[in-house]
Amino acid sequence: MNAVIYSMNVSVDGFIADREGGFEWTGPSGELFRFHLALVRELGAYLCGRRLYEAMLVWEKDSSLRDSELGAAFADVWCAIPKVVFSLTLDSVQGNARLAEASVAEEVAAALDATDKDVSIGGAGLAAAAIELGLVDELRVFRIPIVVGGGTPFLPPVTEDVPLDLIETGTFGSRVIYERYRRARDESD
Repeated sequence: MNAVIYSMNVSVDGFIADREGGFEWTGPSGELFRFHLALVRELGAYLCGRRLYEAMLVWEKDSSLRDSELGAAFADVWCAIPKVVFSLTLDSVQGNARLAEASVAEEVAAALDATDKDVSIGGAGLAAAAIELGLVDELRVFRIPIVVGGGTPFLPPVTEDVPLDLIETGTFGSRVIYERYRRARDESD
């Protein structure tokens, strides 16, 4: 069964962007980039907020990112994934993307129905809405060894506990720690 995954690089203190909105400290090593590429290859769709969509649009626009074999492979995979962009300000999107036309729950259901692969959801606000609705099955955390002291949090405040099972960990040569959690389900789920 395919899953909805929220995966981001995060500081040790839990932020995906720093106090000024920067995230250059998240740049992956070659080893980590290859790992990300393998994960992205497993996706059947990507639902994202406007800021994440705009940040990742560089892979469709900047041909210099294809100068390396790894960069070209990532650009090819990223550009091919169908994307749904949630935005209140964009009138149009580019490439293999479309603007969301329905609620988060309806778009997640449609994305899951359209593929037998996993679906990723990204952007802090969008992921927060999906987590609050109980739509996220897995959290994948790439913990960068830095404290940024504030910014955009990886996880939203929640009104009820969200029990998780740790199902995988790893450490990269760049000292990044990978944590993979699956939402713990009741027997009744």
